[in-house]
Amino acid sequence: MPDPILPDVLQPGLALVFCGTAAGRRSAEEGAYYAHPGNLFWRTLHAVALTPRLFAPAEFPLLPALGIGLTDVAKHHMGNDDQLPRDAFDVAALRERIERHAPRVLAFTSKAAARAALGKVAGYGLQQERIGDTQLFVLPSPSGQARGHWDVAHWQALASLVRGR
Repeated sequence: MPDPILPDVLQPGLALVFCGTAAGRRSAEEGAYYAHPGNLFWRTLHAVALTPRLFAPAEFPLLPALGIGLTDVAKHHMGNDDQLPRDAFDVAALRERIERHAPRVLAFTSKAAARAALGKVAGYGLQQERIGDTQLFVLPSPSGQARGHWDVAHWQALASLVRGR
């Protein structure tokens, strides 16, 4: 099996893990999660106070110190969701990683990632399903290409959930 496009940032004891669909082209080129300048991921983490300052994409390895991890449903493919082959998604491997590391919350950073992982369309917000003891949360994509669906309120709700409010 080839190396993943981006390494998982996972360890036991995390409060929150973000799960994307797959690395975008810019992220793959830079070797950093959510690296495209039009992506709102890093700005939003700071805006909803999940990070104490604005992190650059290359600083992603620092997130576990804040209780945050990163992964993708498709670890060996890159590109936009509509460019991914049907066999790109390894849901069994994602579930195994989440069950092993058991974060409190797994947040999908798009409905496409959630649909791939859950096998069905899911609305935004906290889901009834769990993976082991991990709560599941669906967010609007921070990608610039999904700006029409953007709503920071769901990200604020996630931050409140993670902070226990």
